[in-house]
Amino acid sequence: MADYASLVDRTRTVFFNGKTRSLEWRIKQLKQALLMLEECEQEIISALATDLHKCKFETVSTEIKFAEGEVIELLRHLKEWSADEKPSKSIVNILDKVEIKKEPYGVVLVIGPWNYPFQLCVIPLMGAIAAGNCVILKPSELSSATSAVLAKIIPKYLDQECVHVVLGGVPETTELLKQKFDYIFYTGSTTVGKIINNAANKFLTPVTLELGGKSPVYIDNTADLEISVKRILWGKCVNSGQTCIAPDYVLCTEEVQNKFIEKAKQILKEWFTDNPKESPDFTRIINEHHYQRLVKYLNNGKVVVGGDSDASERYISPTILIDVKPTDPVMQDEIFGPILPFINVNNAYEAINFINSRDSPLVLYIFSKDRKVQDLLISQTRSGSVGVNETVIQYCVDTLPFGGVGNSGMGAYHGKYTYDTFVHKKGCLIKNFNKLGEILGSCRYPPYSDKKLSFIKLLLTKEPSIPGIKYIPHLLAFGLGVLVTYGVSTALKVYKLKRI
Repeated sequence: MADYASLVDRTRTVFFNGKTRSLEWRIKQLKQALLMLEECEQEIISALATDLHKCKFETVSTEIKFAEGEVIELLRHLKEWSADEKPSKSIVNILDKVEIKKEPYGVVLVIGPWNYPFQLCVIPLMGAIAAGNCVILKPSELSSATSAVLAKIIPKYLDQECVHVVLGGVPETTELLKQKFDYIFYTGSTTVGKIINNAANKFLTPVTLELGGKSPVYIDNTADLEISVKRILWGKCVNSGQTCIAPDYVLCTEEVQNKFIEKAKQILKEWFTDNPKESPDFTRIINEHHYQRLVKYLNNGKVVVGGDSDASERYISPTILIDVKPTDPVMQDEIFGPILPFINVNNAYEAINFINSRDSPLVLYIFSKDRKVQDLLISQTRSGSVGVNETVIQYCVDTLPFGGVGNSGMGAYHGKYTYDTFVHKKGCLIKNFNKLGEILGSCRYPPYSDKKLSFIKLLLTKEPSIPGIKYIPHLLAFGLGVLVTYGVSTALKVYKLKRI
């Protein structure tokens, strides 16, 4: 096992030398990342085919192009996002300079998952670099082919002093977590997320935890069922359901459920033929452990669609379960596979009660034409985000923060939120030694009096809005200039009169 303490110390020394703070350096790294995505596309496609039997279409659209879009967004706005902010000022600081500076944390640890093993490593990596940090990346050992590609190509394109890739499994990750990092970004399960958080607490290291959970789907009888079934099934089948924001289970009436099943049979046949196992577009389960875990769920409730499996290929067909009890194993943990259980409810209120009786999900999906029903579910439940009449696509809107709440995670990223995640916003108050400022501030000095207290209360009063307050420093400066000019002019006149 490598000497991780030495690795972190060396990397921190590079950070303190100031190499990564340069905007030019950061821009160069982002441009190098775009070159890496272009020149190494085939290697990435091959690695994901090895790890997950993922087809070229899914790899390019959900891994490479998504990562590329985030890097382009960072490049496009980096100068703007990294600029100092000029917040509003109150009366007490009217003569002062008030700024918010964007300061990189230092050495960041990024721990990636296996389900989208490329983009979920590259996006936080590039966000941390854009913010001016050094990074140690630990990709998942379960997606070993993709991790090997990352370890191979990143040193070729990015600064080897500032960016390091560490391979290995649980022992290596455990040893890494013993080191003091300045920020930790983790994507993965809630169980491991708690371990990461406990390790970070030792050093009071801030963390972003992108976890998962059971993301529910509510469908009412106003929804366009033809479109709804396609969008829900696509969200469940992409990457064979191994997506943290995949629809986990459906809440609806028995009538809607039965109509859904009939349409699902037709659509799945159109997409994957009668035998999805032969389709080149259907991903496999990552490893034997997860395959066996998912196969056990097939015994819960009643299989009405799919239910086929093949251990030799770690294949499980798109499956729908009905007559599922809330206490069944399939309803306890995040499924993370192509299995979709149905729970019957009579209305939105019952759905809300069911959702609120469980841990807060990463996403809530609502399929309804009724705006009142949409608003009711959004306002009366808690989730990381919401998708109305759509699944998964909300993840692609880079102007929306993506992240969980409660058991589904903490912190958010994507677009500007990625950049903001990796910077500390340092508030700065900058005063000078002008006499007028000292006169205004002298009321804080002892000995105290009621007169001074009255003046302090005036200065500290928070007004909702004072028209023209931003011009007060200029008026004061102008007034002081007039007084000085008037004083000098008067003194000269008196001097001349005395000479006469």
